[in-house]
Amino acid sequence: RLIATGAGAVPRGRLRFSASVAFGEMCVLPQVPRFLELYPQVELDISLSDAVIDLVDERTDIAIRTGRLRDSTLKAKKLFEIGRVIVASPAYLERHGVPQHPEDLARHLCLCFNFRRSAEDWPFRDPESGKPFTQAVSGTALGNSGVVLRRLALDGAGLARLGRYHVRGDMAAGTLVSVLEEFNAGDIEPIHAVYVGHAHLAARIRAFVDFLADAIRQETEPTDDSGGR
Repeated sequence: RLIATGAGAVPRGRLRFSASVAFGEMCVLPQVPRFLELYPQVELDISLSDAVIDLVDERTDIAIRTGRLRDSTLKAKKLFEIGRVIVASPAYLERHGVPQHPEDLARHLCLCFNFRRSAEDWPFRDPESGKPFTQAVSGTALGNSGVVLRRLALDGAGLARLGRYHVRGDMAAGTLVSVLEEFNAGDIEPIHAVYVGHAHLAARIRAFVDFLADAIRQETEPTDDSGGR
């Protein structure tokens, strides 16, 4: 648990929070009403963007970071881990066929991220030898967030490799279908809440980070039987 300013301090005041569009839409916004009910003296100021912001410059209390954290003066609390899954709509698979091996992706429309750090190859792991390998992919549509690629996949525009948490509801409903699971690379990325470290942490920051960590754990543990994948 994080240490608040003074024992029994009441969370109050404006709390500025930033997260990626996909994470915010799927994991944060559904929890907001309950948080505000528990802490009525806190005013949440939420910004969703896939840009990596500077907390000090943007006057932001808490931000969500995916992947390995860069060395910095920021404090962090790990929320959970995510894996990725390749999905497509049943309509797309009916038109183009179901890929049986990653090499088949060369003949498929693959939906990719458009930011510079995004890899043009998707990672896989050989189910027999366990050896990792990559497969070059391409398509006719790019997007700047998981929200964009999920929407395109739902509409039958191609295959997308997305965070499992982002599409688990679609997979349960059958509107997206996973493919090539036996070749899943098993790559796991941690999700952290980061905040500027102070000698005494404001009660509203401590309350929100702890609340979010507990809420996400309750959401992911019942259906997450693959180590966060």
